[in-house]
Amino acid sequence: MKHFQKFTTDISEIQLPEKFTFPFYYEPHSLAKIASEEIQEYLETQTDFEHNFGLNKNHTDLPIGKMFGVLIVQNKQNEIGYLAAFSGKLADKSLPEIFVPPVFNMRTEGSFYIKGELEIDAINTQLSSLKNNEHYLELKKSFKKLSESIAKDLENQRKKMKLSKSDRKRQKKKAISILSDVEFKNLTQKLMQESYNDQFFYKELVEYYDEKLKKTGKEFLVFENKIAALKKERKEKSNYLQQTLFSKYAFLNQQKELKNLLDIFNDPAIKPPAGSGECSAPKLLNYAFANDLKPISMAEFWWGISPNSAVRKHKNYYPACQSRCKPILTHMLQGIKMDDNLLLENLSEKQELKIIYEDDVLIVVNKPAEFLSVPGKEITDSVYSRIKEKYPTATGPLIVHRLDMSTSGILLLTKTKEANKILQSQFINRTVKKRYVALLDGNLTENSGKIKLPLRVDLDDRPKQLVDFVHGKNAETDWKIIQRENGKTRLYFYPITGRTHQLRVHAAHKNGLNTPILGDDLYGKKENRLHLHAEFIEFFHPSTNKKMNFTIDPEF
Repeated sequence: MKHFQKFTTDISEIQLPEKFTFPFYYEPHSLAKIASEEIQEYLETQTDFEHNFGLNKNHTDLPIGKMFGVLIVQNKQNEIGYLAAFSGKLADKSLPEIFVPPVFNMRTEGSFYIKGELEIDAINTQLSSLKNNEHYLELKKSFKKLSESIAKDLENQRKKMKLSKSDRKRQKKKAISILSDVEFKNLTQKLMQESYNDQFFYKELVEYYDEKLKKTGKEFLVFENKIAALKKERKEKSNYLQQTLFSKYAFLNQQKELKNLLDIFNDPAIKPPAGSGECSAPKLLNYAFANDLKPISMAEFWWGISPNSAVRKHKNYYPACQSRCKPILTHMLQGIKMDDNLLLENLSEKQELKIIYEDDVLIVVNKPAEFLSVPGKEITDSVYSRIKEKYPTATGPLIVHRLDMSTSGILLLTKTKEANKILQSQFINRTVKKRYVALLDGNLTENSGKIKLPLRVDLDDRPKQLVDFVHGKNAETDWKIIQRENGKTRLYFYPITGRTHQLRVHAAHKNGLNTPILGDDLYGKKENRLHLHAEFIEFFHPSTNKKMNFTIDPEF
């Protein structure tokens, strides 16, 4: 079996895991780490394919990092080895033998997909020719000019009619007190006739212009109809090609049950996300099940330069994505015993929620790390639920602002609606001063600065955030170094805005500090905790308007 690879490292003393890796949140097993390191060593020296990962400045191609995966497997002879795969396609479109093949190779010579692409390309060529035809462009310009002229004239006519209508109203209002009944009746009939005349004239004018547009635009509409017909044909071919492609991507599980993307994403209103089935995890598992290999453990790591939007660090391990992979892997891993989902582990039950200040309307707490601000879908224990239980008669929404589950520190709550509204207004108007302490996993060269990277949710991998200069919301953070210590950097963050994961992304992103917060399991590497703490807050008391501030030192 050519894709089954034996370890070059001695693994005889390593115990196999009892359960398979939970792919959406994990710490790689030592076997998966060794396999990953062997593949990374191969990537550093290989000559099998050409792809610019952004690690070599001699390349002139566009640099693109890529996710790679390893799957530890056991064959029928009880030998332990591993499979390797990459997500998507390599720049030279090759399929090196060291990696398992794709679930479906859409680019096989003569395949329906290539034929379909050629047909769509031919339609695009026709469309481009029509749209750039000089005669068509001249007709389009003339038709647009005439249409705008007609629209303007009709608008002026409507304005005249409106003025005439107002004038008739004034005449009637004035005449009712000075004319006799007969004179007023005659005037009313006269004004009514004028109204009919205006409406008739406008109707005639519209019909005249419609006919003029029809005659003038006859040749132009021939072009437009051809373009519309080609667009419709392209859409139909594209939809057919996509649906056929979805049906070809079929995935096995250990029971040898086969399901394609249309079966897996079985909601007709939701199309499978682009790239579904091209990630390394489905490729690896599909090959294993097809070749009677037992999955033992897996891991996926990033190789190369980080994308412009997402945070990806060279050689860091990452979980499988939620939108593309989760539905597929749910089918593929059916019946396999997996590690517990640590994301659902309720660590907060073991922790105490300390109240550091309280009065008639205000509560200030020190939220522990790994403790929810508000109840989640799976975990209900939270700051909100505990305070609600302690103060069942509180009328306010309680929560004024939030901290990430993994972030510790100062959190404000209120007992009344009025106090909540006043404090929320202070947050909205940015009069609340906040300071966070963070320990970054690396050394920074500068001592202070400002980060401005707009953020939005990663729709393919919630709750992660992306940097997006088109659709993202403005996000600004000031920062200042406290000290450098043992290859780490302790600093203050001063968030100007309050976006989800703002400090975590601004720290980790290549255009931010390019240094993740220590223990950031979403944008960096997992540790005992996320080293981010809301240390200081200053605001005006909602009842007394007295300036108040609180400081709680971090426990790291």
